[in-house]
Amino acid sequence: MAYKTCVSIAETTPKKVQSTLRRALQKSDYAEIRFDFLRPEQIPDTLQLIQNHLRRCVCTLRPKSEGGKFDGSEQNRVSILKLIAEYRPYLLDIEFSTVSKNKSLLEYVRKTGTQILVSWHDFKGTPSFSVLYSRMQKMKKLSKNVKIVTVANSVNDATVVLSLYRKQDENLVAFSMGDYGRVSRILCMSLGSPFTYVSLGKPIAPGQFSVDEVKSIIRLQK
Repeated sequence: MAYKTCVSIAETTPKKVQSTLRRALQKSDYAEIRFDFLRPEQIPDTLQLIQNHLRRCVCTLRPKSEGGKFDGSEQNRVSILKLIAEYRPYLLDIEFSTVSKNKSLLEYVRKTGTQILVSWHDFKGTPSFSVLYSRMQKMKKLSKNVKIVTVANSVNDATVVLSLYRKQDENLVAFSMGDYGRVSRILCMSLGSPFTYVSLGKPIAPGQFSVDEVKSIIRLQK
């Protein structure tokens, strides 16, 4: 089993994204670029600056309604997502609520050859296993790459999410946020997740480990 990391990058200028990305990829297998932390007009320049590294990047443009920073129109967001897709990143993270309603976006991204990571987040808690499993099956109809993340209010919540790995699925990223879900960010890798999200130091999300912490844990397991 390969234990891989993806550093989340949430910088506010193109140059900062570029420099942080270089540092991140020296330590990590992949990096997630949170384009929603940039102003929309900065995104084309950022893509130009980092285009040679995008094959190792998960690109995300999360709207405020989904816990992100992007507060422009949905029409503008979709246009930017299409632009990012044209640069052929490793994965383009698009929310289940977006891609399930916008089939033209789904088809456009597919035509570019970019792989979609269909994501779904619950920022309040963790639904039952049956609810999560049903959602996962619907998401798999849109893309083989699926991301399901919840907030764990108990250790059992984290266990419920990890139970989605009934068979080792190399295209499923599933874990829980928060203190109770912290261990799931490590365990998901041994269950089949292609990577786990980490930080360079300061956590981007609740319960997130740093890349150095995860690398130390991986070394202990070998």
